[in-house]
Amino acid sequence: MSIKNNNDSSVNLQRRRILTGATGVVGAAGATFLAVPFVSSWQPSEKAKAAGAPVDADISKLKPGQMLTIEWRGKPVWVVRRTPEMLAKLPSLDDSLRDPASAESVQPDYCLNPSRAVKEEYLIVVGVCTHLGCAPLYRPAIGSPDVGADWQGGFFCPCHGSRFDLAGRVFKSVPAPTNLEIPPYRFLTDAVVRIGEDPSEQGAA
Repeated sequence: MSIKNNNDSSVNLQRRRILTGATGVVGAAGATFLAVPFVSSWQPSEKAKAAGAPVDADISKLKPGQMLTIEWRGKPVWVVRRTPEMLAKLPSLDDSLRDPASAESVQPDYCLNPSRAVKEEYLIVVGVCTHLGCAPLYRPAIGSPDVGADWQGGFFCPCHGSRFDLAGRVFKSVPAPTNLEIPPYRFLTDAVVRIGEDPSEQGAA
């Protein structure tokens, strides 16, 4: 009699383990199916990515002289908060530049000005060298050791030596043929900029 009871107890215990395991698997599967829509909602849709959907950037914490990098259409876009000293140097560099007026370079019409910007304090530029698509380095300091003693601040591409000033304008006698590209953008507020959307698209937000 005791042997039978022991056998029954073993069978019941085994059944409980199987049921508990099965319930756990179903629960985990259910949690997975629930989680997928939320994870997907945190990312832009594939259609939006393919269309180059605009991206918003909070620049409220960007201090003078600092640079923020944002991804748009799979490319880095830099936002540099230029100081008054940085802006004051730009006109003095014109004679050293290949395209100082940006006549042969890519930018929206509303950025076709000496600072190449909507608000001159903020340079917003695609961080891809116009030579072979390398990623230049931000070198804002005067006399940077890896660029040269005469360096007045800007962007330096270590791959082939192309140099750009703090308006993204290319210097003469370097491989890059044109200035860095300025993407379409507009300010939603003083603290938020939308990359990939023109000011004329005010109703698109």
